[in-house]
Amino acid sequence: MSLGQIIRKRREQLRLTLDEVSSRIGFSKPYLSTIETDKVKNPPGDGLLRKLEKILEFEPGLLLHIAHMEGLPSDIRQGYESAEAENQKLRRFIKNLKLRKSDATQLTKILSRSKLDVKQAGASLAAGRLVPVINKVSAGYPSDFNDLDYPVGIADDYVRCPDLHDANAFAVRVVGDSMEPKFREGDIVIFSPAAEVSNGDDCFIRIAEPHETAFNSVFFEPNNKFRLQPRNEKHSPIIIDGKRINGLYRAIIKYEKL
Repeated sequence: MSLGQIIRKRREQLRLTLDEVSSRIGFSKPYLSTIETDKVKNPPGDGLLRKLEKILEFEPGLLLHIAHMEGLPSDIRQGYESAEAENQKLRRFIKNLKLRKSDATQLTKILSRSKLDVKQAGASLAAGRLVPVINKVSAGYPSDFNDLDYPVGIADDYVRCPDLHDANAFAVRVVGDSMEPKFREGDIVIFSPAAEVSNGDDCFIRIAEPHETAFNSVFFEPNNKFRLQPRNEKHSPIIIDGKRINGLYRAIIKYEKL
């Protein structure tokens, strides 16, 4: 069942009209209708979803979770769901251990057979934020780039990045082979404008006159020059005057298909 269907079903169960919900949350009736009929193009904002959770008596965070999952690209969502399934197995395993009241010796043997990393299993990650996948970037030589004129933080696809809270972070899909073997065509790379850039970092580069972008390792050269260095040795580096660079954003996370 989709997010819109879930919202509509609960509203009808509570015998609330769209007009009543609209007046209580401060959003128009037509917009709420597009959400319920799954015709809205972009996911509803978190603020609206929190209000709906309260008015429609949902468990706090439930609609947010559903909306965020629907906003993920299908390949990333499948990976997340597989990981969540493994986490559920781990939680059941730990619960069974507690019920059996196994002593330390038995616990060590069971963990060894199960190949479970206790430190990793106990670690917690913040939910992070949904990062917009704004377009594709050519790995290597600068090329034309169009961010589809979306406002900051808005796109057709999103990826959720645990422990990332940069409101201006964005993601792109890699095109080409010049950043292989570390980055391959189809990988999704997240860039953070808040991350400090050091010599040799892999960066998304915005270039002016003409307007172009590139994805390369960046090296600072004398006389305000920048060397854009492909990782693939089959491709040659290029030197660009620093005056032409109007954006330099370091890669911080990579999603790849296995």
